[in-house]
Amino acid sequence: MSLVMEGIALDDPLRAPIEEKLAAMIRRSGLRPTSTRVAFADENGPKGGIDITCSLTMEVPRRPTTHASAIAANHRFAFDMAVEALERELIRERQRRRDAARRPKKYDVAHQGLLPEGAAPLPTPRRRRRRA
Repeated sequence: MSLVMEGIALDDPLRAPIEEKLAAMIRRSGLRPTSTRVAFADENGPKGGIDITCSLTMEVPRRPTTHASAIAANHRFAFDMAVEALERELIRERQRRRDAARRPKKYDVAHQGLLPEGAAPLPTPRRRRRRA
């Protein structure tokens, strides 16, 4: 996985916790992203206030790109909130995929309607893909 960080210096001490936290989130989710982009921006410059934006973009093969962002007073809080939002989005996407796979497809429902009363269709064997 390639990790691109924008908006913070190369020697910033925040880089190590960012890498650790993203690695832990990826381990928990079981995904294998191809790239992750972390971008920090100061919305109104050196004026101060709650204006640090952290944007996270994760690309996973055969899935749409997932994006989350958060605004906070400093880089660390903005990153923590953005990681939580990204994790919630990944969980939500996994749940949507699971629910879509569980619904009977229209052809299966139509076939069941053509069966005589009381006859149950035989379950079709499901082939499971092995995870590498």
